[in-house]
Amino acid sequence: MVNLTAFLSYVFVVTFTPGPNNIMSMSNGNQFGYRKTLKFMLGIFSGFFIILLLSTYFNLVLFNIMPKVKFYMGILGSIYMTYLAIMIMKSKDKTSKDEDARLNSFFTGMTMQFLNPKCILYCITVTSNFIIPYYKSNLILIFFSILLSIIGFVSISCWALFGSLFQKFLSKYRKPFNIVMGLLLLYGAISISGILDLFY
Repeated sequence: MVNLTAFLSYVFVVTFTPGPNNIMSMSNGNQFGYRKTLKFMLGIFSGFFIILLLSTYFNLVLFNIMPKVKFYMGILGSIYMTYLAIMIMKSKDKTSKDEDARLNSFFTGMTMQFLNPKCILYCITVTSNFIIPYYKSNLILIFFSILLSIIGFVSISCWALFGSLFQKFLSKYRKPFNIVMGLLLLYGAISISGILDLFY
């Protein structure tokens, strides 16, 4: 039986710490409010659930090809995260509403998961270490995928709600706020690309 303490500790630490999903949810929550950010978060939920299912059922295959895929996935993910960071830092109150709205869509939320190495590596790790060794039933595997997706949704909801609740305060400091959020995403992009490894 899975070690629940280790499992939940790992899940909550990885899920609730800053990452592309949480930062984008907070930024959209601040820009559009919680309700209008819901479609973006549902996109994240859907993409996350799909990746969890794929990771669960193709875990052994993914582990075999991961050494070859990891480098390219890191580069692709870094480029995409850099693009999102630039879009956030460039966004303005009025002139970029249409551009910002594109970032706050179901499609963006869902496709972002397939270019998010943190999400993919997390799904592979959690399924290989805590689920596959102990459970083989289709019903249980689907249950875990739903459970982990719900925990992820709670996480992005908290970040979006924070951005929404402090909307008035943050609107006064929108430019510095967007720069900080963009820099956090850039840091994530640099971390994923492996550039930081050169300094260790």
